[in-house]
This record gives sequence, structure tokens and C-alpha cells, in this order.
Amino acid sequence: MSVAVAIVVACGLALWLWPHPKPPAYLFATVRHSDLEDAVLATGVLQPIKQVEVGSQANGQLRSLKVVLGDTVTRGQLLAEIDPTSSENDLREASAGLTTLAADRRAKAIRHAQADRELARQRQLARDEATSPRDLEKARTEAEALTAELASLDSQISQQKVKVDKARTNLSYTRITAPINGTVTAITTQEGQTVTAIYQIPTILKVADLSMMTVRAQVSEADVVRIRAGQPVYFTILGAPDKRYEGKLRVIQPSPEKINNAIFFNALFDVPNPSGVLRPDMTAQVSIVSARIASALTFPSVALGEKRADGRYRVRVLDAQGNAHARWVKVGLDNRLTAQALDGLSAGDRVVTADPTDAPATGSNDSGTLL
Repeated sequence: MSVAVAIVVACGLALWLWPHPKPPAYLFATVRHSDLEDAVLATGVLQPIKQVEVGSQANGQLRSLKVVLGDTVTRGQLLAEIDPTSSENDLREASAGLTTLAADRRAKAIRHAQADRELARQRQLARDEATSPRDLEKARTEAEALTAELASLDSQISQQKVKVDKARTNLSYTRITAPINGTVTAITTQEGQTVTAIYQIPTILKVADLSMMTVRAQVSEADVVRIRAGQPVYFTILGAPDKRYEGKLRVIQPSPEKINNAIFFNALFDVPNPSGVLRPDMTAQVSIVSARIASALTFPSVALGEKRADGRYRVRVLDAQGNAHARWVKVGLDNRLTAQALDGLSAGDRVVTADPTDAPATGSNDSGTLL
């Protein structure tokens, strides 16, 4: 009897000590609450919200530049001067012509007054029958002719005044002033160069308002249907990837651009630039937020399996022993990296993200790895 008991105890001890197979070492992630957003990604370029190419409507040699690259200027500030000699001569010539016409008119006015007096005298003599009809007609003709000449001179004086104003305006064009408050971003014409404004206005320099920047983001035709004006948007720059600049989408240009046979639409938004860190032509990594949920119950999208007819997805969940069990989960927002669980999962659940055969052979964790 004792031998039988000993055999049973030995068998039980052997079964207890016999190595049990370990559950597969799944890769997993823990379901948790976090903020979730779905965003359209695009690459953009920064440009000043206002940039003016300052040119000259006057011809001549650029006598002097009053600013250097990077100077801050205010509206109306003198930026450059073009040799005014030719324009000054034109103004003097036009003014002299106006003076001559004014003198001619004064002389005509004197003659006209004399002719009026002579006409009045001839009319009085005619009533007294003391003059001939021929002398009366001659006096009338002279007075009417001088009246017409005065009207012609008045017209010529008006035309000459226009020429004087035009010459004065052309002279003012030799002084190039800032059209806006901003920064000198480019100087394309140097002192001593000759500018000729015949067919188009030559550019002397560029002034840009860098206090506010516009981001021009190129959105693919596949994504443009997901965005609209007013959506929140943010971007980072290559030199400061951890700094996020935020704004709101202002407009989507209706006309597309074709780049290497791909269609893109420009989405524009503005951001303040008080510190001047943002500069023209910088590259921006843009995210246009189409949906955002705070404190959503989230898990990696890679854990999603097949989709059932009712819209639920198969998700494998690990139990306390590390064994996987399937659940059918109702999914909300899914940005293809992270998904929102509406039903079927709880915070703290461990969902399978990769099978053991998918895990790396070297350095793998036999008890599972948290992604």
C-alpha cells in the first residue's frame, strides 16, 4: 500500500515539475486614453504675407541706394534716387512753356479789351450815322477773332499745365520710397546701373512684411476633398522640428498645379512671426486637422483584423496568461496609425500587434513587448 502511495505521489510530483509550454510571445500594445487626430499631411513653403517689388518709372542712372539688405523700412521712407537731371530739365521746359502761354494770353487779353472798346465806339457812331458799315463790321470781326484766340490760349494753357504736372510727377519718380512697412529682402539693381522703364518697370529692390507669413501647402488631389477653409492647421520647420506653429486654413486655391504628372492644390494659411524666426522660402511640414478627439480610447491601427458585415473589426486581446482571444470591436476615428475603440475594449487591455513569427528573432522578449 505504501508503495502504491509513493508511486502516486511521485507521478503527481513529476507532472507538477514537468515543463509546461509557454504561450506565444506576441507583440502587443496597451489600450489607453489619449488625444487622437486625423490630419492631411502636406509639404509647404513660407512666403511673406506682403511682398512688393519696388521699381522705377523713371529712366536714368541709379545715383544712390539709401538702404542695405536686411534693413527695416517704414512706408514712405526714401530707398533710392535716380539721376533727376533729365526729369528736372523736362519740368523746367514745361514750366517755361506755361509761362510763355500765360504771357501770350495777357497780351491777347489787352488787345481783346481794346477791340471791345473799338466795337462799342463803332456801334455808337453807327447809331449817329457817323461811320460806315464796313468799319463797324471790321471792328466786330476783330473782337470776335480775339475772343476765339483767347479761348484757344486757355485750352493751350490747360494742356501745358497737364504737361507741367506730368513732368513734376516724373521728377518725383526719381525718388524711390517704400510702399509698405517691412524689411529689404533683395536688391537687384546696384548704384551706377542705368534703369530703363520702357516696356516694363525695372525692379530695384524687394520689400516684404515679415511680421506675418503665409504658408502655401501643396495638397494632393486625393486629400483635397478632406479639407476645407477654417480647419485648424499646424506645421514645423526643418530647423526646429519640436516647435509647432498653429493657424487656420484660409483658402484652397481652385486652380491646381501639375508637378511631375501629379495634381496638387495650394492650401493657404497665415501665421504671426513676431520673433522673425520664419523666413521666406522655408520648407514647412504641414498637418491639416480634419478631425480631433480628446481623451479617446485608443490602440494601434495595426491591431485591426478583418471587418465584419456590421462594421466591427476583429481584434486579438491577451489574457493574464498571455493567450490571445478574439473580440469584435466597434471602431470610431482611425488615422491609419491609431484607432479609437468605441466598444469592445477597455483601458488596460493588451491588443496583439504582431504574431510571434513576425517578431524579430534576435533580442525578442519571450514574454511580449509593449509597442
